[in-house]
Amino acid sequence: MSKFLTEELFNQLKDLKTDKGWTLHNCIQTGVMTPHLHVGAMAGDEQTYVTFAPLFDKIIEAWHGHKATDVHVSDLNPDSVTMNEEQTENLSKYVVSTRIRAARNLRGFSLPPGTNNEDREGVYNSLTNSFSKLDGELKGTFYDLGKLTSEQSDQLRSEGFLFQKPSNTNLLFNAGAVRDWPNHRGIFHNDDKTILCWCNEEDHCRIISMSKDGDVKSVFRRFCELSHGIKDACGGGDAFMYNDHLGFIGACPSNLGTGLRASVMVRLLLLNEHIEALEKICTKYDLQPRGSAGEHSKAEGGK
Repeated sequence: MSKFLTEELFNQLKDLKTDKGWTLHNCIQTGVMTPHLHVGAMAGDEQTYVTFAPLFDKIIEAWHGHKATDVHVSDLNPDSVTMNEEQTENLSKYVVSTRIRAARNLRGFSLPPGTNNEDREGVYNSLTNSFSKLDGELKGTFYDLGKLTSEQSDQLRSEGFLFQKPSNTNLLFNAGAVRDWPNHRGIFHNDDKTILCWCNEEDHCRIISMSKDGDVKSVFRRFCELSHGIKDACGGGDAFMYNDHLGFIGACPSNLGTGLRASVMVRLLLLNEHIEALEKICTKYDLQPRGSAGEHSKAEGGK
């Protein structure tokens, strides 16, 4: 944001406002308050990317290499993943867990940084209704963040399912996404604990599919089924914020497009004793190694 927001561009955009009231000052607040973060601008609603396109198009091109005239292309068909049983078995020898996740936002509501309690409640009601309609392996339980018992909190936290209230040094806090915490926020997971959804955190819904092996295709299939299931329950076709240029819309420009992120946790037993060498290798391939306790830590228990 600071790289592209010149005085001339600031003056061009400073008096503009989206239909839901999001301004340039709102867009850049998180970058001004937390200058150590990378993007520096957040959207408050779907219209943000149109009203403030002269700024966001530059940020998006620098981040994604996606130009203002480009059309977004994605393939969310799990059959496009070519992975046979032998490959899955071999990968599972080294992979401890697989996660595929993406953010999805419901059309007609403000995004979390720009929302009010009424819109947040509307998202909450739509999503909890959609979760209740999921069946088969997707069927599960929704937990209201503000009504969790201490036992439920401890259990969800131990499994890595619980999101925390952001601190005042965090992007979400300074973007305005923490207002009325923890009202109308929550967590859903299925009975097998292979899917997880966060409601009203950075985006309306963070969809996560996971497994404790390297079966990437099955994890992606479950992700697609969950995404389609939520969309259909929320009204179908245009339920999610989406356009042909940017793809799926997210509060942060870094999550535009397919918005999908895939990760695996792998066993690297010999490199576990040589963290500096591991980090050097990962840097070469634009990867980030994480140990059991996060960055710059070893993996405990051989994982």
